[in-house]
Amino acid sequence: FHPAVGLMERIQAIAQNVSDIAVKVDQILRNSLLNGKPIEGRRDQCEVPRDPKYPDCSGKVEWMRARWTSDPCYAFFGVDGTECSFLIYLSEVEWFCPLLPWRNQTAASSSTKPPPRVQAVFRRDFSYLLELIGSGKESLIFMKKRIRHLDTQWLRASYALEEKLEGKQRDQKQILIHIGFLTEESGDVFSPRVLKGGPLGEMVQWADILAVLYILGHTLKITVSLKELQSVLGVPPGRGNCPLTVPLPFDLIYTDYHGLQQMKQHMGLSFKKYRCRVRVIDTFGTEPAYNHEEYATLHGYRTNWGYWNLNPKQFMTMFPHTPDNSFMGFVSEELNETDKQLIKSSKANNMAVVYGKEASIWKGKEKFLAILNKYMEIHGTVYYETQRPPEVPAFVKNHGLLPQHEFQQLLRKAKLFIGFGFPYEGPAPLEAIANGCVFLQARFNPPHSSLNHEFFRGKPTSREVSSQHPYAEDFIGKPHVWTVDYNNSEEFESAVKAIMRTKVDPYLPYEYTSEGMLERIHAYIQYQDFCVTVALPDKSDGYTMHSSTSPFSLQANSTSLAWSHNASSSPTTWPPVNSMQVWVSDTGQACTSTCQQHGLVCEPEFFKFINTKEMFQQLNIDCDSTESEMNHLYPAVAENVRECYLQKEALLFSCAGCNTKYQRLCPCRDYRKGQVALCRDCL
Repeated sequence: FHPAVGLMERIQAIAQNVSDIAVKVDQILRNSLLNGKPIEGRRDQCEVPRDPKYPDCSGKVEWMRARWTSDPCYAFFGVDGTECSFLIYLSEVEWFCPLLPWRNQTAASSSTKPPPRVQAVFRRDFSYLLELIGSGKESLIFMKKRIRHLDTQWLRASYALEEKLEGKQRDQKQILIHIGFLTEESGDVFSPRVLKGGPLGEMVQWADILAVLYILGHTLKITVSLKELQSVLGVPPGRGNCPLTVPLPFDLIYTDYHGLQQMKQHMGLSFKKYRCRVRVIDTFGTEPAYNHEEYATLHGYRTNWGYWNLNPKQFMTMFPHTPDNSFMGFVSEELNETDKQLIKSSKANNMAVVYGKEASIWKGKEKFLAILNKYMEIHGTVYYETQRPPEVPAFVKNHGLLPQHEFQQLLRKAKLFIGFGFPYEGPAPLEAIANGCVFLQARFNPPHSSLNHEFFRGKPTSREVSSQHPYAEDFIGKPHVWTVDYNNSEEFESAVKAIMRTKVDPYLPYEYTSEGMLERIHAYIQYQDFCVTVALPDKSDGYTMHSSTSPFSLQANSTSLAWSHNASSSPTTWPPVNSMQVWVSDTGQACTSTCQQHGLVCEPEFFKFINTKEMFQQLNIDCDSTESEMNHLYPAVAENVRECYLQKEALLFSCAGCNTKYQRLCPCRDYRKGQVALCRDCL
C-alpha cells in the first residue's frame, strides 16, 4: 500500500537510524565492560537465588547469559554481562527473581505514587480537542470537520447527561488514544482515500469517540505515529523485549487492532501487565472462541486478527451485534422538530440515492437499476477524476463525491436510499433514515460469514450476516427499512412500489444520538474494570446454588430463573445481578438468539454465576455426569445422553456459538429502551 515515491528515501532513513542505534549500543557496551565500576562493590559476587516463589529465575539468568546482547534495551537498563547485572535487571526491571538483599530495597521497590484523583467535569469548548488532534493527514482534517459540524448537538447532549447524572462523582481518567490504522507503519491506506470515496465509517467512529471522551472531562493524549506512541509509553531503545521505563501513565488506552499489534511489539512484558487497560475499536467484533489463543489454535478458530486473550468485552464494536463485546457505536446528525417538518414537506417522492461511492459497487447492478429507473430518478455520489465511471449508467445523475453537508441535503430530498450489498454495516443507512429516507437493502441467502464470503474470511467471528445492514433490519425494520431478495425481480419491484406509497418520519435510535453515546461510554468508563481477576465459583463460593440458599428463583409460569430480589446478599458486579434471567436454549441455538427470543440480551458477565452443578438442578435438568472442560459453548447439556458440562476457562464464556448436540445455559438481562448496551439499572 506504500506509494513508490519516496520509498528509497524512507529505507535510507531507517537504515541510518539502525546504524546510529548500533553505534550507541556499542559505546554503551564498551563503557560497561571496560570502564564500569562495580555496583556497591558486589558486581561479580552474585549467586542465583533458589527461591520457590521465583521458579523461573535460574532459567531467565541462563537466557540472559546467552542472549543479553540480542537487544540494546538490556544495556540501556544497566546489564553489562555480569551475573549481578542479570539479577538486578530480572528483579528490579522484570519480576522473575527476588530482590538482592544488598540492594537498596526502598529504591528498588519504590514506584511513583499515582497522582491524586481529580473529578471529571464536562467540557464544552472544543478548541483544545481540535488542537490535540493535530493535522497533516486528510483523515485528521475529516475528523476535525465532523466534530465542528456536530458541536451544537454534542453540547445539548452534554447538558442532558449532566442533568441525568444528578451530580454523581466521576474520576477523571488519563486516556491514551492511539489510532493505529493511521500510522505510516500500518500503511495508512485511509488518508489518501478520504478524498476519493474510500470508506469513512472508521473515521466517523473515531471522531465521535474523541468527542465523547473529551466532553466527559477526561485527560487525553492522541497519537497517530509509532514514534509518538513509543515516546508517551516510555519504550526503551531497542527491539521491544524490555518492559517500559516508567509505570504506564494511562488508566485507559483506546486503539484498534493495528495499534494493539504495535503495543505488543514494543512494550515487552509490560504489554501483558497493562493489557487489561486497553479498549480495542473493532468494527465487526471478536468472539471468545477466536480470542483465546490456545483454544483458537486447537479448534481451528485462529485468524490473523484474534488470539489476544483479552476479556472479550474489551473489544468495542460499531453496532450491537456481538453481546460478548462492548457496543461503542457512533452518532448520526440529529434534527429538531422544525427540520423534520421541513424535510417531510420537501421530499421528492420519486427520488432515490444509491449507497456506494466507489464505482466497483455498481458493477453488475444494471438489472436492479433498470427496474428502479422505471419509478424513480436515481442519484449517485460516485467518485471520479475526469471521466464518468463506466459502471454508472447514463440515466443516473452522478454528483461525484460530495462533502458531508451536501450529501445530507441530498438525503433530505430523497425518498429512497438503496444499498447493493456492500459496504457492510456502515453509518450511511442510519444517516439516511435520520433524514427521512426509506432504506432498501438485499437479503443474503445464505447469510454471509467467514465460512462462505471472502470479505469476512479471516475476521475473528463466525457471525452470520443476513443482510447488508443487520442492525437496520433487526433493530429498526419496517416502515423505515425494507430487506428483500434482490435475486427475485418481482419482489424487488413490488418493494419499490410499496415504498413509494409509504410515508415515514425521520427516525434515529436513541443509542445513535449524541446523548445515547455519551451515556453509554460514561457507564463503561465508570463501571467496566478488566484488571480485576475473574475467578470461577467453586464449592467454597458464596454463590453456589444449593437449593436452600440459592439466590435464584423459578419465575412464575416459566422455565427460567431470575435473581431473587430478597436474596440475602448480592455480589458487587456490573451490570447488577438483579437484571439477570437464566434461560435454556433450544438444541442448536446460540444464547444471543435465546435471549432475543425473550425480549432480553445475553450478558456474558453473568456466566460465572450460573456455571455450577446446582444450576442444572434448579432448571430441572437431569445430569448423569458433569464434566468441566474448555469449550465456548459451555455451560451446556447434551440432553440425549444427559451429560452436563461446565466451563473451565472464564475467557471462553460466550453468548455466540451453537451446536446441534447441545442446549446451552444462557444468562440474559433486561435493557434500557433504545440503549441495548445498558440494563435498566446500569446508569
